[in-house]
Parts: sequence; structure tokens; C-alpha cells
Amino acid sequence: MRSLFCLLFLLVNPLPAQQPAASDRKLETLLLMPEPKAMRGAYSITLPNSQQTVLTCYRESTAALSGVETYSVEAFTKLGLSVESFAARAKTAADKRLLQLKPDLIKGEDGRIAYAVYRGESPLYATLLIAPSLPKIFAELFGQEIWVVTPDRHSLYIFPAKAELLEEFAADLAERYATDAYAASCEIFSIKAGAEPRVVATFGGEDP
Repeated sequence: MRSLFCLLFLLVNPLPAQQPAASDRKLETLLLMPEPKAMRGAYSITLPNSQQTVLTCYRESTAALSGVETYSVEAFTKLGLSVESFAARAKTAADKRLLQLKPDLIKGEDGRIAYAVYRGESPLYATLLIAPSLPKIFAELFGQEIWVVTPDRHSLYIFPAKAELLEEFAADLAERYATDAYAASCEIFSIKAGAEPRVVATFGGEDP
């Protein structure tokens, strides 16, 4: 599982894909944020086969240092939604954000596209994990199945589904996840059109 992360950390540091500043647009209220299982709360759900990650209901907030905050019981009750209904709407909202962004396409030593990345200052990039259009956007480039990595809230990496690439520098990615103040997930997600993201491995090297 290491050579993919060798590409990830040694090839290039791509320029971030920027989102509009929160002060210039309406704040997002339907965010499903990947985060470590230890952060699980009343408004969290788990993806298929995931052992280390939950998706938690968040909203943007100018008062929060990180730019996003979880819902209090009172605030969530006012929405009039179940967690499941919130998640469904959050997917639609994530799709709208995704379609407004352009990823950086990173070439390998052979000159071919090795992976794509969405990355920037916004804390919303990790929420693109659940966007239904994500596998469709990369189907022509990487095939019908993609593998997605989001170690922190500010980045989302998309790779072709090739296990032989996942061998180098997994430890470096694990360290980034462990040391980032806003870690998202230490798991690798397989995504196909029409299906929920499903965990296929972790940064630690063992399949779930």
C-alpha cells in the first residue's frame, strides 16, 4: 500500500482549488463532515465497512475558529430533520460545491495523470467525499471505481483503484492525519456511481 502515497507526497504539492470566502456567500448549513470515530456524536452516521470514521452533521460558522461547528440539540431540532434526511440533503449540497470546483490533475513520472486533488483553505473539502457526482467526474480518467483519501478537512485526493499503488509512504499520510488539528479520516474509500463510499483500507496498512 505504499507507492500511491509515494506519489502523493513526493510528486508535487499542487496549488489549492479555492472556494469563495464565507463572508462573500451564504453560509452552508448542510455539511456531512468525515471525522475520527472518537468524535462520534448524536448526529453522526457510519459508512459501510468503516471502522475508524464517522460522518457528522455540521454547519459553517463565522464564530468557530475552524470555520465549522457541530449542531447543538436545540439547533438541530429547529431544522426539523432526521439525521438520515440531513445526510440526503447534505449530499445534494456537496454535489453543488463539487461542480463549482476544478481539481488539480497531477502527473506521474510517466507523464500520465496519477491522481487528482481538491485542496485549499476552506474546511469544506472533506465533505466532497459524499458528493454523488464525484465518481462520474473521474470515470473517464480513472475508471468506474475511484479510491478517495481525505486525511484532513482541507483536502480530498482521488486515485484510480489500483491496490499495487498503495504501498509507499502510508506512514507519512498517517502522521499527517494524526498531527492535523482537524483530521478527517485515516481510511481509504472506494466509490462507484450510485453507491455509498466503502472503506477498502486504512493508512495503517491493514484492510478493515
